[in-house]
Formats: sequence, C-alpha cells, structure tokens
Amino acid sequence: MSAFSDNLRGALFMSVSMAGFALNDGLIKLVSAEMGLFQILVLRGVFASALMGVLAWQRRALFYRPTGQDTRVIALRAVGEIGGTLCFLTALFNMPIANATAILQALPLAVTLAAALFLGEAVGWRRYSAISLGFAGMLIIVRPGGEGFNAYALWAVAAVGFIVLRDLSTRRLGAGVPSAFVALVSSLAITLVGGVLSFTETWQPVSGGALALLAGAALFIFFGYLFAVMAMRVGEVSFTSPFRYTVLIWAMVLGLVLFGEIPDFWTWVGSVIVVGTGIYTFYRERRLLKTAVLQRAE
Repeated sequence: MSAFSDNLRGALFMSVSMAGFALNDGLIKLVSAEMGLFQILVLRGVFASALMGVLAWQRRALFYRPTGQDTRVIALRAVGEIGGTLCFLTALFNMPIANATAILQALPLAVTLAAALFLGEAVGWRRYSAISLGFAGMLIIVRPGGEGFNAYALWAVAAVGFIVLRDLSTRRLGAGVPSAFVALVSSLAITLVGGVLSFTETWQPVSGGALALLAGAALFIFFGYLFAVMAMRVGEVSFTSPFRYTVLIWAMVLGLVLFGEIPDFWTWVGSVIVVGTGIYTFYRERRLLKTAVLQRAE
C-alpha cells in the first residue's frame, strides 16, 4: 500500500479517534445534570476499565509486569492522567464544551515547549514564536479579567499542564511496554481516585438513561484511545497528528446540538490562532525530521 494511502488511513483513524473523545465529553456533560463528578468517574470507569481489560487480554498484555523504572514512569503518567481528567471535566461541566476543548488544543504547543525545557529537545526560534502566538490565542479564549471570563477556564488550562506531564512521561516508557496495559492502568487509577473522592459528595439515584449515557461515554472513549493508537501506527505521524484538531469541530457541533451553545467571536479568533500555530509546529517538526534523515543518509 502506498504511503499516500497510509496517510489517508491515518488521518481517518485520527479523525474517528477525536470524534470518540468529543462524543464522550458531550455525554459526560449531559450526565452531569443528574450526578456529581466523582460518581460519574466511578460509573464510567467501571465500563471503560472492563473494555480496556478485554483489549489488554486480547493483546496478551493483561498480566504484563513492568520493570522498576517503567513502573515509576507509569505511576507518574497516571498522576498526569488523573489530574488532567479531574481538571478538564470540572471545566467542561461549568463552561461551553467548545471553549473547554479549544483551550485543550494548546496541548501540542505545551508539549513541544516542555520537551525543550525538560528533555533537552531542540526547538528553534520559529517554533518558539509559534508557541508564543499559540499561547496568546489561548489567552484570547480564556480572556482573564475580561467581560466574558469564566473562572472555570483556568481548570482547563490546568488540565493542559497535567496532560503535558502525562505525555512527557509516556515518552520515557520502554519500547516494550504495551499501550493497552498503560491505558488499562490509567483507567483503573482514575476509577479508584473517583471512588475515594466520591465519599465527599452525595451519590444520586442512577436512572436507566444516565447509565446508558455513561456506558456510551465509556464506549466512545475506548474507541478514541483505540483509533488514536491505530492512527499512530499508520502513515506519517507528522501528517496524521494535525487531524487531532478535528475534535474542535465535533465539540462545536455537539455544543450547538446538545446544549444550544454558540462560540462567541473571540473564541473563534483564539481557536483559529491555536490551531494554526499547532499545525505550523507539526509542519516544522516534519521538515526538521526529514532534514535529519537526509543528513544521516549522506
């Protein structure tokens, strides 16, 4: 199969993955009208962990035993996953889904910056400029101190920080650590933390409709993770990665259809800046990678 066809498949898989994550967010936000955050994490976590467990078993990773170093990295990654989930869902429950999702699109820029600062990866002035402009776009969406400011937007910004920790930790995992095992550990960790914290809130009766929505959310997030892995294994990463931004389109559509939310002018402006600088960063990384490959071949 040609590289072009592989790239198209990778782009399709990434788009499906983002649809899964957005639909999960939309269903979770719907259920938040009936029950608290921690109860939701427990119930969704039971469904999601069961699905992740089946996947890990199917890939013979259910009883994988990581080394001491990988165990510490997986634990650190779980901290990032837990923090990112708690912060993002807190923001999601209290602000428009498109706004919360748009802030999260600064993640690739934040990961690039953190990799340069903490892992010593080379980043030139062009990407630093793109990162600065992208963060300015995020501030336009948040608008601290402005008339449209929502303090819960800061929770979405905090989620970006935690997810950066998760992604940088993932880079330190050994090549032999199964992705399905890591995903299962993260799902179980979130469910466990949700269970512990659920004692701080009053559990609400669970209707059949709410349970169906939570099961659907778990199924969508499962397919989100699955297709994200498939996308990374097909085609060029630098080609498929920009299709992560299709999640913003899904979020805007779901916000309109499910909640009657319409992004304001400045949210559109900030989103365009964040997405544009993110795509440019992917483009620069692709060019630099090709240049490095050619230099090694000479």
